[in-house]
Amino acid sequence: MTANKDWAGDPQNASTDGEFIRDATYIEDRITADVPSGTTVDQDDGTVHWPVEAGRYRLMAARACPWAHRAVITRRLLGLEDVISLGLAGPTHDVRSWVFDLDPDQKDPATGLHRLQEAYLNRFPDYPRGITVPAVVETESRKVVSNDYPSIVRDFQTEWTQFHREGAPDLYPLAHREEIDTITRRIYTEVNNGVYRCGFAGSQQAYNEAYERFWATMDWLEERLTTRRYLVGEHVTFADIFLFVTLVRHDAVYYSHFKTSRNKISEMPALWGYLRELFQLPGFGDTTDFREIKEHYFIVHKEVNPTQIVPQGPDLAGLATPHGREALGGQPFAEGVTPPGPVPAGEEVKNPENFQVELFG
Repeated sequence: MTANKDWAGDPQNASTDGEFIRDATYIEDRITADVPSGTTVDQDDGTVHWPVEAGRYRLMAARACPWAHRAVITRRLLGLEDVISLGLAGPTHDVRSWVFDLDPDQKDPATGLHRLQEAYLNRFPDYPRGITVPAVVETESRKVVSNDYPSIVRDFQTEWTQFHREGAPDLYPLAHREEIDTITRRIYTEVNNGVYRCGFAGSQQAYNEAYERFWATMDWLEERLTTRRYLVGEHVTFADIFLFVTLVRHDAVYYSHFKTSRNKISEMPALWGYLRELFQLPGFGDTTDFREIKEHYFIVHKEVNPTQIVPQGPDLAGLATPHGREALGGQPFAEGVTPPGPVPAGEEVKNPENFQVELFG
């Protein structure tokens, strides 16, 4: 990796002296249904609202990133594939962040971008922060619109309704929004970001504190999911998507790489059954690329894994085994809601495991 002439230096993520603190400042522009087509509307808070328009935007993601994985799952469940196109960066990168090196000529085919960084600099020439996925980019101008991951997935549900597929689920039902917001806030803080707080801690004390916080919430989730099929209500919601993206990476990466090694998910009965059920649903397991996930963490995080050796294991075939969650009642989707159809051509996972091929074709 470091012999590459285009290499600008290793990313630096870990804290040098204590607790890892994530930079959570994002471009908070939104795409909303009340903005007239062809216009944008400046907001009092300094952000911009953009119009909902089919074909105007491209979701830039990476299979490796759990934050981006949420957006990819949501887009697929709602059937927005023909309305918002998908660009996928490769799993490894230098300090300049995500690169479209899986595509021909190492350029995103719809925008011609080589690095996602270019889209940020096209709009903000002095952009001072990290280049993150998911990001929504205006395809024609090649400018970033937003990288505010919570509003991207929420707006897919609430603002793009005219383009949802027939039978699309409501992942953010009005009756449960307050509870969903409360639980996803805890999941984000203690689980999604909790594993990073463990892995990027800069002192033993900071690691110990992060580890205790992470497992306190994992134990709470195990208890909650022992009597509930899903986190909120009787069907899959955003809360489940938020949790899934960390659970599915845990045994393959976080357990060893980020030292969250008290238990594997496969050793926790409720969480293991819950993860298996979600994984087997179209939209979840068929958007998960374990090879890219492992390559990203074990190669890019050189400060945590100096050898950059990517492990062969673990064996994850258990994800395809029966989960038994039907005994708790409920069902993945409400009456009249259908799972998404086949993955669109060109968006298939590039490195499916054998059990994924058997599950999803």
